[in-house]
Parts: sequence; structure tokens; C-alpha cells
Amino acid sequence: MRQGALDFETAIDVLTGVPSAEVDTVLAAVMETEFDRLFQHGWQPAELHRAVARRGNPIQASLVADAALNFQKNRTPVDDRWRAQAESLPAFQGRRPDRIAVLDASLSLLAELRLLPAIEVLVPPPGTPLTTVPHHSDQRILDKVRALLAKAEATDFAAEAEAYSAKAQELITRYRIEMIDAPAVGVMPFARRIGVDHPYENEKASLLDAVARANSCRCVWSPELGFSTIFGFDTDIDAVELLYTSLLVQANRAMTRDEPAKGKARVKAFRRSFLVAYAYRIGERLRQTAERELAARDDLLPVLRNRDVQVREAMDKVFPTTVRSRTSRVDSLEGWESGRAAADEAKLR
Repeated sequence: MRQGALDFETAIDVLTGVPSAEVDTVLAAVMETEFDRLFQHGWQPAELHRAVARRGNPIQASLVADAALNFQKNRTPVDDRWRAQAESLPAFQGRRPDRIAVLDASLSLLAELRLLPAIEVLVPPPGTPLTTVPHHSDQRILDKVRALLAKAEATDFAAEAEAYSAKAQELITRYRIEMIDAPAVGVMPFARRIGVDHPYENEKASLLDAVARANSCRCVWSPELGFSTIFGFDTDIDAVELLYTSLLVQANRAMTRDEPAKGKARVKAFRRSFLVAYAYRIGERLRQTAERELAARDDLLPVLRNRDVQVREAMDKVFPTTVRSRTSRVDSLEGWESGRAAADEAKLR
């Protein structure tokens, strides 16, 4: 399909002139081959759906959702995490698209799928042996942290948000120390991919990196794929995911509250500068929090250094070569000052 000298528009015209039953059979088979390749080589349903949905075509996003459900049919065993992602993807909303729109979306999606590379398998795809990944986080602690962060996100009062966030960080840090004091046998660093959505992906990735480093994790951003890979011990990665999500919610609320009322260019510069300052200041405060909490436990320093070495080795195995991302420009002093102020409001003790 689309071989030879045919351009995209000509290919669409040719296909619309061929009986639909013939075209649909061949197109479905080709699409299935590409989806199978990606699902078998590391792509999880939510990740592939996010990467495609970023293109803004709901038809293409629904094709991914359907493909994920079909891929797990007649394949056993199916990892619970994989199944949960596949079943949670949203179905197509709105009127049924016409045939030309479906052909257009399918062919352009096929071209994009063929460009996507294989990535690290973190969750075994359906039909492959299940790997038992030990997870040692205490769900009760995580539920308490989630509840506190939800309260911090819901309140419009900075003092209340600070109090809830501080308590959440206190629980996380104490729990991390408990886990270091009583390590479980066979616990090793793991990896988890966290979506970084547009707009302002660079600035959001910087915030995620700041939270990761403060919690003894390492972060590698893949901008062309729409996610960052977090390396660390499972309890630390849980803390990173919870804190990053909550801080991003608080940042968005403060940013829309303080942004200028007029001027598209001015608002864009304000938001970018806001998020740069917010990420930088949050990183400072989280590092200070970690240093204070661990200052009285000099006996933990050798353990922490050893864990850091293991995390770095795990990251280097998957990403032997990385480059530093370019720092975003700060074009709005108003946005920079507002971002730092918002980070102070969201500070974690």
C-alpha cells in the first residue's frame, strides 16, 4: 500500500475506487502487523494511545484503543496492568466518520506507527510469560499521601495547600527511611514511564526531573515519544509519580490564576517562564527537604550511595547515551516571579 510513485492524496483516491471489502481486509491486516510489533516490543496501551492522541485526530486514537483490546484477545496470559490500560482507553465519541476520513486517518497513522521504535519492555505483553515484579510499597501509606495531595489540590488557600503538601512529603520521607532501614530481600531498581503532555513539554519534563532527583531517582525524557522514563526503587518512583501529578495540578491552577488577561504572545511567554521558575524553585525546596530529613541519619549515607549507584547502572543499561535537554528561555519576568511565588506556596517541608 502506498508503494511506488503515488503521493498520499492519489493513494486515497485510488483506494476509494476499490471495493471497500478488499481495501478493508488488506488495510486491517497491515495495521494489525504494526500494532502487534509495537505491543510486543515494549509499548503499553496507554503509552501508544497518548503518543497517537497527541496528533489530535480522534479517529486515530480510537484505532489504538480498538487495537489494544483486540491484541489481548486469544492471548494468554495477560498481565493485569496491561489489561487495565487496554480497558480504560476511551472509545470514539461523536458521529461516525465517513469512509474517506477513516482511510485518511488510517494511512497517515500507519506511516507514523512505522516510525516508532521498539522500547524497553516494562510490562509483559499478552501472550508472554508474566514476570513477577515485587512491589513493596505500603498501599495504606500511598492512599494517605494521595488523600493529602488531593486536599492540597482542592483548596484555594495557600496556607492549607502548604500544610497538606508538607504532611504528604513528611509521610513519604519517613516511609522511605523505614524502607531503607528494613530493606526487602531481592529489591532492585525498576523503571516506569510517565507521560509528559503538551503544551510546554520541556518545562513539565524539567519539573518531573526535579521531583525525581529529590527522591533518589533518575529521569530520561523522550520528547518525540511523549514520556519520561523514571529509574529508581519502587517506593521512590511511587513518591515521584504522586508528587509530580499533584505539583502539576497546583502549578496549572496558580498559573491560570495569575496570568495576564490579554495578548496571546504575552500569555505564552508568561506560562513558559512561570513553569521554568516553578520547576527550578520546587527542585530547590525538595532537595532542602530531603537534606533536612536525612541530616540526622548519617548511618544511611552508605546505603543511599549504594542505591544511587544501582539506579544509575539501571538507567545506563537502558540509555547508555543521553544528552542534557536545552534550558527553556525566560521571556517574562512577570511569569518567572509568579512561578517562584507559586512554588513557595506549594513548598514541601
